[in-house]
Amino acid sequence: MKVLGIGNAIVDVICKVDETFLNQNYLTKSTMKLVDEIEFKKLLSSLIIEETISGGSVANSIVGLSKLGNKVGFIGKVSDDELGNKYEIGLKKEKVNYIYSKKKEIIPTGTCLILITPDSERTMITFLGTAGKINQKDIDINAVKKSEILFLEGYLWDEGEPRKAFEKSIANANKVAMSLSDIFCVERHRPHFFDLVKNKLDITFANEQEIMSLINAKKFDDVIQFSKNNNKLIVITRGEKGAIAIQNNKITECDAKKNLKIVDLTGAGDLFAAGFLDGYIKSKTIKECLEKGTDMSSEIIQIIGARIS
Repeated sequence: MKVLGIGNAIVDVICKVDETFLNQNYLTKSTMKLVDEIEFKKLLSSLIIEETISGGSVANSIVGLSKLGNKVGFIGKVSDDELGNKYEIGLKKEKVNYIYSKKKEIIPTGTCLILITPDSERTMITFLGTAGKINQKDIDINAVKKSEILFLEGYLWDEGEPRKAFEKSIANANKVAMSLSDIFCVERHRPHFFDLVKNKLDITFANEQEIMSLINAKKFDDVIQFSKNNNKLIVITRGEKGAIAIQNNKITECDAKKNLKIVDLTGAGDLFAAGFLDGYIKSKTIKECLEKGTDMSSEIIQIIGARIS
């Protein structure tokens, strides 16, 4: 297997809203907020669902890699309920090897409400459900050992059982890549994430705000210097400023695509990672990897959702 992803198995529920809805519900645009099942259902009750998809950040990347012809797998915890069954069917339809045997859990399958405002920004409201209860027993170590790259998401990290599952996976992997996921996620787990980036990850994916928050940088030059000193591959998306990869003393840049008809930014980072990793496992140059990532993210932001047809 080329890439094995481990992440939150979340069913994405996509809805269009206006700015007023965010303000009335005290939601911060372009961020991810964790809520309990009661609050989730309350928010959903006043919305019209556009689409329902088997989602989760790493799962989106893994599906993208599958569509590019790579043999990939995914581990994520769901319950044996209606949404859990939909989740498994959705991944298998995308030719992803879903390496998890679901069973009836006390807590239902996780769900993410993706709210798209008229400016195409997405705000996520997540009820983690049983996805957030992943533990060491849920990890197929043979699958980890047999994959070329293990791909993780910062969203998965939490104290207790998820952290143990995370660490067990890293300890048995050949090469580890991880997305920092979200600036609030970085702020919640900064010391742990810093240690991961510094000592345990081979490839780190982040946007500019996330990496600057991680190292408390005042300017982007601080990020460049940190990355040079780190001797690992750090890949950073910068919106309209394009993307940059830093490894040792080498800096590689790629411009953003121009004149795109942006519809929805959901999955932009996930599909960028998919494109980059596709190039990486095919031994392309870092420049070519950045270009492939940019192509994929440019394609996904021109449609609703995080799945390229």
